[in-house]
Amino acid sequence: MKLSDKIRYLREVEGNLRGLDRAMTQQELVRAIQESNQSKSGSRKNGATISQSYLSQIESGARPHLTNTTRLLLAKFFKVHPGYLVDDPEGYNAQLMADIHTLEDKLDLWLISGAERFRRDPELCQALLTLAQNKDSRRCLLLLEEVLKTPSLADRLLEVLRPETATAHSPRLTSTNQPKPVTSNNRMKRRAQ
Repeated sequence: MKLSDKIRYLREVEGNLRGLDRAMTQQELVRAIQESNQSKSGSRKNGATISQSYLSQIESGARPHLTNTTRLLLAKFFKVHPGYLVDDPEGYNAQLMADIHTLEDKLDLWLISGAERFRRDPELCQALLTLAQNKDSRRCLLLLEEVLKTPSLADRLLEVLRPETATAHSPRLTSTNQPKPVTSNNRMKRRAQ
């Protein structure tokens, strides 16, 4: 993959992560980089910036290499390793890993899209975004499946991790009721479903 393709891909991903449902424009990227380099006092942290014309030259292939400063600036902004921002060597085949990454990328984009649909429910929206930002969203969902398959584990975890939510939503525990013990018969019924 060429550097120009990688930059376009990163703009696409960043746009989706920001809820734009499209790639960030080059100008939006320049502004976002400038904003990320501003300290609270309004001055630039390290003075590093990039112009839209320079970005355009990189993406068109007119400028095939980045300066080290620009590479570090873009790597920091996109949260990628600086070594990613070079052309791949001839004969390099990322196909074996591409299938895994493509699946993960599709899942992340689907989660981001779902977060956008549920933006009126801030907790659910944030939960979906947090899941999408995890490096292995698929594994997280598979773990959630196992948690839900285990009787009352989700309720117990909710009571420990988010007690304010658990008491507001769970009629299961009251001052007079104790949790029902899990029997092997209940487990068998649940596994059969």
